[in-house]
Amino acid sequence: MANAQHVISLGLSRRLADLLVEENLVTSEQLQAALDAQKSGGEKLGTLLIDKGLIAEEKLLQFLAEKTGISFVSLADIGDISEDAVAAVPEAIARQKMLMPFNKTKDRLTVAIADPLDVMVLDDLKMLTGCDVVGCLASEAEILAAHEKYYKQATSQEVLEDIVKQSDVDEATAEGVEHVEEKNEQEVETGLEKAAEDAPVIKMVNLIMAGAVKARASDIHIETYQKELRIRYRIDGVLHEQPSPPKKFHNAICARIKILSNLNIAEKRVPQDGRMRLKIEGKEIDLRVSVLPCAPGEKVVMRILDSSGLKVNMTQLGFEPEAMAVFKKAMEAPYGVNLVTGPTGSGKSTTLYSALSNLNTPDTNIMTAEDPVEYQLKGINQVQIHNQVGLTFAAALRSFLRQDPDVIMVGEIRDQETATIAINAALTGHLVFSTLHTNDTSQTITRLGMMGVEPFLVSAAMLMVEAQRLVRGICPKCKEAYEVEKDWMLKLGVPEAQLQQTDKGKIILHKGKGCENCANTGYRGRQGLYEVMEITDAIRQLILDRASAREIKSQSMKQGMLTLRMCAIRKVLAGATTVEEMMRTTASDTDT
Repeated sequence: MANAQHVISLGLSRRLADLLVEENLVTSEQLQAALDAQKSGGEKLGTLLIDKGLIAEEKLLQFLAEKTGISFVSLADIGDISEDAVAAVPEAIARQKMLMPFNKTKDRLTVAIADPLDVMVLDDLKMLTGCDVVGCLASEAEILAAHEKYYKQATSQEVLEDIVKQSDVDEATAEGVEHVEEKNEQEVETGLEKAAEDAPVIKMVNLIMAGAVKARASDIHIETYQKELRIRYRIDGVLHEQPSPPKKFHNAICARIKILSNLNIAEKRVPQDGRMRLKIEGKEIDLRVSVLPCAPGEKVVMRILDSSGLKVNMTQLGFEPEAMAVFKKAMEAPYGVNLVTGPTGSGKSTTLYSALSNLNTPDTNIMTAEDPVEYQLKGINQVQIHNQVGLTFAAALRSFLRQDPDVIMVGEIRDQETATIAINAALTGHLVFSTLHTNDTSQTITRLGMMGVEPFLVSAAMLMVEAQRLVRGICPKCKEAYEVEKDWMLKLGVPEAQLQQTDKGKIILHKGKGCENCANTGYRGRQGLYEVMEITDAIRQLILDRASAREIKSQSMKQGMLTLRMCAIRKVLAGATTVEEMMRTTASDTDT
């Protein structure tokens, strides 16, 4: 087994050459000729050896099986393969990864693979199927033959050809940017509906969505390019590419998603937004769907909204004690404006929902205006914004003031009108929460001024501004410690007072080695970084004096505010995240 690990780590060509020579299966001259051919042609070494007649395929496969510790199997000797095994892996993935499932029990799937060194394919299958996956080595010819025999009944090629035929365009046009004559629009819609209802397409879409939920993804990206279809999951804030079906399935997949989201499947010229609800493993999941026309074809992004994963307990969000004290003080005030800021995907909605849930009592009337309503909270009146019919944030706010509210939440302040109404609502006795897209707390004040909001209004109404980011947490199952020099940490801006040295003068940090639990990334889950600025009398005076963002930030830090970088440093030293994550998420925040 020591040799097997060496093969995997060094790659096929160089290590396999040494092993083949050691076993006297080929001569060093023959291998050198094959290696030279590989450099010019790019083919796999094993394929070249077989094509040149230097070694028999079966002998090479048995050799690889022995050295890698993988069983060798002949699909021809197995007999008929069960339908459950074939149904477990979509045809597109089986062909793309050159594998064939041939046995399946309740929680175990056995597949034949052509490349024993493609170790990631088994991990991908485990994530997609939810089964323990065992790989066996088989010849490529037998795998291809099994594809033709067992996937023939499950292919959607005929249906896709019908789409092309009904749209009255040739196949090349159908695979690229389609142009449909108006007279054939109804005909195309009918064809797309049929394709979307095809059993393999339904399974494919279900597989994509179920795989994303199992992988704890927050978003699914389905993108088409000139020659390929790409599927990516956003896991813990980072996009990860997934096994993708051939590009020819793109139209049918988009049509299926549109049908589930109640969108117009024939409309490909304008963006569309929809929503669907699924039940996966007994758990209800909401998906927010956005379809955007791009040059090669439509791009689909689905945001996964899992209400069971919504953290409404503020103590679970990751606030530092000092920041939590300021936030709670502002949250419990009788009136005023509290702003939550940060880029898209930084967890602003989760923070606001947590705050509202803490305020949600039978004697409090809470009203929200959101675009869109991501999670429905019991006991809170939530209004979906519809700009097309005139229900804007400003219009909703005006109506709220006639509904006797105690607490108002505005999804986002986008213009002067909305900001002014929100501030006036706070000045007339209401507690107002909202969001704004800025980089940090002090820039929020500047941003409101750029919108045209008068400084005296901001100074009078504002209670607290909070900025936040999300950092990936270290996987607890593969977490390991390592040491760095003290000077290296000081260069990163870490205060010396926070560094605890070992006897050797080193600083102990942590990172994830990578394991099955974290898909070999070293990270699992996310934690929040929170910069909370309390609007004190000193800050109010700076706002009235139209002070710069730097001056406001400097005063806030004198008052004890922790910046985003300071919060990240604490989490790094506590072993919750890594230095790389700190630098990635707080790169612009250097005033520590």
